Amino acid sequence: MALDLSAVARAVGGTCVAARLPERTPVDGVAALEEYVVIGNPEYATLVTGAPERLLDALAQPTPGGALLGAVFVSPDDDAALRARLAAHGMTAILGAALAGPALHAALRALIADDRAAADRLVTAGMNVLTQVARRGGVTAVIAELARRIDGWAVLLDAHGQVIASAGAGRLHVSDAAAFALGRPVRVRHDGLQLHRVGSEQDLAGSLVIATRSSRTSHARDLSSLAAALFDLLLRSHDPSLTEHLGRGALIDILVDGGPRAEALLHRWGVHERTLTAFELGSRTRTIDLERLLRRWFDELGAEHVFAADHGHIRGFVRDELAPDLIERVASFAPVAGLRVHIGVGDPAPAQSLGRTAAQAHQALDAALDDGRPTARYGELPSVQLVLSALDTATGSRLTALLEPLAETRGRHDDLARTLHVFLAENGAHRASAERLGIHRQTLVSRIRRAEALTGLDLARADDRSAAWLALRAIGL
Repeated sequence: MALDLSAVARAVGGTCVAARLPERTPVDGVAALEEYVVIGNPEYATLVTGAPERLLDALAQPTPGGALLGAVFVSPDDDAALRARLAAHGMTAILGAALAGPALHAALRALIADDRAAADRLVTAGMNVLTQVARRGGVTAVIAELARRIDGWAVLLDAHGQVIASAGAGRLHVSDAAAFALGRPVRVRHDGLQLHRVGSEQDLAGSLVIATRSSRTSHARDLSSLAAALFDLLLRSHDPSLTEHLGRGALIDILVDGGPRAEALLHRWGVHERTLTAFELGSRTRTIDLERLLRRWFDELGAEHVFAADHGHIRGFVRDELAPDLIERVASFAPVAGLRVHIGVGDPAPAQSLGRTAAQAHQALDAALDDGRPTARYGELPSVQLVLSALDTATGSRLTALLEPLAETRGRHDDLARTLHVFLAENGAHRASAERLGIHRQTLVSRIRRAEALTGLDLARADDRSAAWLALRAIGL
């Protein structure tokens, strides 16, 4: 619920005089003074109305007075003596309300009822969105949308504590979610941690564990409870498209492997071009159904559906002349919640040797995601990035080893690497490099000499400068 003491004070025209309970405390009920017994939830406040004299008499009693510390007194009265008495007992109050008596009590009840109705509408709207998302992307899309709506993270586990899907959760969160679901101690106490069983105790399908950063824990609880019921339905429903997805993935693997078998498969698929262009489609959000989107685009282009899902990305091949049209559709696609679709496109390759263009498309997509660009062609990538992407693990390790002497004991690269990066970026210009680093020219010269001594490089040589620049880019500078 979004209703707190400050909002109540504004609604009734009073002033919140905070004591034990701050004015941001959420409200969950209202009661007449003679009907109030004890606060039901220590995280929430209960409003009480009545005559100030009766309240002060109740506060004077040891047992009722202690119970009343969990309540917030709402009254049209407001004077220094009343404030002093309330402060002495540590009781928060809303004083000087514009209404009095039954009218004040009725207004507070209506205010809380409206807030609960708004919360219910919010949960209903959220569930409608989760249902629509489930139709597009299944369990993975629902868990991602749920984590966004509760402003936290969510982990869906099977009955044995194994992860089915997660969103917004790090490795420690997932570990603690499994421990929490299985009744084991967690290593980190997460605020708003909740457990919702998927299915019944007699027929348990799994567990949904969520943690929210929002103060509206009741909203997160209600929405997650409904989401758990939706997951129960999704996990128990047979997906006839799963076999098709696996088959498409196997067919794409055959095309990537190349050879006469790949060309024969393309002919059976209805593709007779001698060359094809590989592409890879991806997004940083799982609420976009990339496969459905691509299927529509291919239908509009009149292209054969030579693509398959692979670890959240869509990889495939398209006729060379259709590649620009596909890139244009990705570029013009409107972002969803600030996130958009990205595509990487390789160079055309013979139908029997599509592995090279597939690898190029993957590298181009990585570049597009890293740079935040919607599209990237392999042939247009910076040359340094192409060189680095072509290096194997052993060669890359030898390259970065050039700068290991510049690393601190903690494993990070210090000012020498930063100085070397700026010096090379400024084409060896001492004055420009010193100004950019904010140091004296002599300090710059001293650092460059120190870097040369540690690495064994001679920056007067073009080959050494090239090697140093590639190594700097390889470590992320």
